[in-house]
Amino acid sequence: MKRVDAIIRPHQLEDVKSRLTKAGVEGITVSDVRGFGRQKGHSEVYRGTEYAVEFLPKIQVTILASDDLLPKVLEAITEGARTGKIGDGKIFVTALEEVIRIRTGDRGDAAI
Repeated sequence: MKRVDAIIRPHQLEDVKSRLTKAGVEGITVSDVRGFGRQKGHSEVYRGTEYAVEFLPKIQVTILASDDLLPKVLEAITEGARTGKIGDGKIFVTALEEVIRIRTGDRGDAAI
């Protein structure tokens, strides 16, 4: 089992979600996050005053996937989030030792 965390642009969420659903993902967790990478933020003008935006708004999508579903999940996120411009995001994959569904007590892949 793997945990996949993807940091993507907010406007790419719907495309990523629909591709994940088509790939067979049954559940995702979405969080609003802020940060910066190579972009290092940008400047904006508001009412004639310029100010720096250091942390850019992003979306973090978390998916738990069985090992056999992982390639489809990674492809769905990559294709759905790619614009070809700097700031498209990152995908982090980590191994899960155990998953337990609290309601039923199911463990492992059955709990996903």
